[in-house]
Amino acid sequence: MLTDSILNKANIVLNAQAKTKEEAIRLAGEVLVKQGYVAPSYIDAMLEREELTTTYIGNHVAIPHGTEAAKSLVKQSGISIVQIPDGVDFGNGNIATIVIGIAGKDGEHLDILSKLALVCAEADNVEAMANAKTEEDILALLDEVNG
Repeated sequence: MLTDSILNKANIVLNAQAKTKEEAIRLAGEVLVKQGYVAPSYIDAMLEREELTTTYIGNHVAIPHGTEAAKSLVKQSGISIVQIPDGVDFGNGNIATIVIGIAGKDGEHLDILSKLALVCAEADNVEAMANAKTEEDILALLDEVNG
Protein backbone atom coordinates (compact mmCIF):
# COMPACT_ATOMS: atom_id res chain seq x y z
CA MET A 1 0.00 0.00 0.00
CA LEU A 2 1.25 3.45 -0.86
CA THR A 3 -0.93 5.43 1.50
CA ASP A 4 0.65 5.27 4.93
CA SER A 5 3.96 6.73 6.04
CA ILE A 6 5.05 6.89 2.38
CA LEU A 7 2.13 9.03 1.20
CA ASN A 8 -0.39 11.11 3.10
CA LYS A 9 -2.49 14.20 2.53
CA ALA A 10 0.38 16.57 3.36
CA ASN A 11 2.43 15.07 0.50
CA ILE A 12 -0.10 16.14 -2.17
CA VAL A 13 -0.12 19.56 -3.80
CA LEU A 14 -3.21 20.44 -5.84
CA ASN A 15 -3.49 23.13 -8.53
CA ALA A 16 0.23 23.91 -8.64
CA GLN A 17 1.73 26.22 -11.23
CA ALA A 18 5.08 25.45 -12.86
CA LYS A 19 6.46 27.08 -15.98
CA THR A 20 9.38 24.65 -16.41
CA LYS A 21 10.14 21.04 -15.58
CA GLU A 22 12.81 22.32 -13.17
CA GLU A 23 10.14 24.26 -11.24
CA ALA A 24 7.90 21.18 -11.18
CA ILE A 25 10.73 18.97 -9.91
CA ARG A 26 11.59 21.52 -7.23
CA LEU A 27 7.95 21.56 -6.09
CA ALA A 28 7.90 17.77 -5.79
CA GLY A 29 11.27 17.78 -4.01
CA GLU A 30 10.29 20.54 -1.58
CA VAL A 31 7.37 18.43 -0.36
CA LEU A 32 9.74 15.52 0.28
CA VAL A 33 12.08 17.83 2.23
CA LYS A 34 9.25 19.48 4.20
CA GLN A 35 7.80 16.11 5.20
CA GLY A 36 11.19 14.88 6.43
CA TYR A 37 11.85 12.18 3.81
CA VAL A 38 15.03 13.69 2.37
CA ALA A 39 17.80 16.20 2.99
CA PRO A 40 17.41 19.50 1.08
CA SER A 41 20.27 18.65 -1.30
CA TYR A 42 18.19 15.72 -2.62
CA ILE A 43 16.36 18.27 -4.81
CA ASP A 44 19.65 19.01 -6.62
CA ALA A 45 20.08 15.27 -7.18
CA MET A 46 16.55 15.12 -8.65
CA LEU A 47 17.45 17.91 -11.09
CA GLU A 48 20.75 16.19 -11.91
CA ARG A 49 18.88 12.94 -12.63
CA GLU A 50 16.55 14.79 -15.01
CA GLU A 51 19.58 16.10 -16.93
CA LEU A 52 20.82 12.53 -17.43
CA THR A 53 17.53 11.25 -18.80
CA THR A 54 13.94 12.41 -18.63
CA THR A 55 11.72 11.10 -15.86
CA TYR A 56 8.64 11.57 -18.03
CA ILE A 57 7.01 8.11 -18.28
CA GLY A 58 4.05 8.84 -20.57
CA ASN A 59 0.34 9.38 -19.94
CA HIS A 60 1.09 12.95 -18.75
CA VAL A 61 3.14 11.70 -15.78
CA ALA A 62 6.72 12.42 -14.68
CA ILE A 63 8.35 10.64 -11.76
CA PRO A 64 11.46 12.61 -10.76
CA HIS A 65 13.84 11.04 -8.27
CA GLY A 66 17.43 11.45 -7.17
CA THR A 67 20.55 9.95 -8.64
CA GLU A 68 22.09 6.72 -7.40
CA ALA A 69 24.71 8.80 -5.57
CA ALA A 70 21.96 10.62 -3.64
CA LYS A 71 20.74 7.54 -1.76
CA SER A 72 22.47 8.72 1.42
CA LEU A 73 20.27 11.85 1.37
CA VAL A 74 17.10 9.78 1.84
CA LYS A 75 16.00 9.61 5.48
CA GLN A 76 12.93 7.44 4.86
CA SER A 77 10.85 6.34 1.87
CA GLY A 78 8.23 8.77 0.69
CA ILE A 79 6.46 10.18 -2.34
CA SER A 80 4.99 13.53 -3.23
CA ILE A 81 2.29 14.15 -5.81
CA VAL A 82 2.05 17.53 -7.53
CA GLN A 83 -0.99 18.21 -9.69
CA ILE A 84 -0.27 20.77 -12.43
CA PRO A 85 -3.57 21.36 -14.28
CA ASP A 86 -1.98 23.49 -17.04
CA GLY A 87 0.77 20.91 -17.49
CA VAL A 88 4.50 21.43 -17.82
CA ASP A 89 6.74 20.43 -20.73
CA PHE A 90 9.26 17.71 -19.83
CA GLY A 91 10.86 17.95 -23.26
CA ASN A 92 9.90 16.88 -26.77
CA GLY A 93 6.36 18.14 -26.21
CA ASN A 94 5.76 15.65 -23.37
CA ILE A 95 3.37 17.51 -21.07
CA ALA A 96 3.08 16.30 -17.47
CA THR A 97 -0.01 17.18 -15.44
CA ILE A 98 1.04 14.87 -12.58
CA VAL A 99 4.56 15.01 -11.15
CA ILE A 100 5.39 12.35 -8.56
CA GLY A 101 8.56 12.80 -6.53
CA ILE A 102 10.09 9.63 -5.12
CA ALA A 103 12.59 8.97 -2.36
CA GLY A 104 13.25 5.32 -1.64
CA LYS A 105 15.26 4.03 1.31
CA ASP A 106 17.07 0.69 1.10
CA GLY A 107 15.93 -0.15 -2.42
CA GLU A 108 12.25 0.51 -1.69
CA HIS A 109 12.02 2.92 -4.64
CA LEU A 110 11.62 -0.01 -7.05
CA ASP A 111 8.60 -1.30 -5.14
CA ILE A 112 7.13 2.21 -5.00
CA LEU A 113 7.78 2.70 -8.73
CA SER A 114 6.06 -0.56 -9.63
CA LYS A 115 2.96 0.40 -7.61
CA LEU A 116 2.87 3.84 -9.22
CA ALA A 117 3.35 2.30 -12.66
CA LEU A 118 0.18 0.24 -12.12
CA VAL A 119 -1.78 3.42 -11.47
CA CYS A 120 -0.15 5.54 -14.17
CA ALA A 121 -0.41 2.90 -16.91
CA GLU A 122 -4.13 3.63 -17.10
CA ALA A 123 -4.91 7.00 -18.71
CA ASP A 124 -8.21 7.12 -16.81
CA ASN A 125 -6.36 6.95 -13.47
CA VAL A 126 -4.01 9.76 -14.46
CA GLU A 127 -6.94 11.85 -15.66
CA ALA A 128 -8.71 11.23 -12.35
CA MET A 129 -5.60 12.41 -10.44
CA ALA A 130 -5.22 15.44 -12.73
CA ASN A 131 -8.86 16.40 -12.13
CA ALA A 132 -9.00 15.53 -8.42
CA LYS A 133 -10.50 18.29 -6.31
CA THR A 134 -9.17 17.03 -2.96
CA GLU A 135 -6.14 15.18 -1.64
CA GLU A 136 -8.53 12.47 -0.43
CA ASP A 137 -9.65 11.83 -4.02
CA ILE A 138 -6.05 10.99 -4.99
CA LEU A 139 -5.46 8.86 -1.89
CA ALA A 140 -8.69 6.91 -2.54
CA LEU A 141 -7.71 6.25 -6.16
CA LEU A 142 -4.25 4.95 -5.18
CA ASP A 143 -5.78 2.74 -2.47
CA GLU A 144 -8.32 1.36 -4.92
CA VAL A 145 -5.72 0.46 -7.56
CA ASN A 146 -3.10 -0.88 -5.15
CA GLY A 147 -5.45 -2.15 -2.45
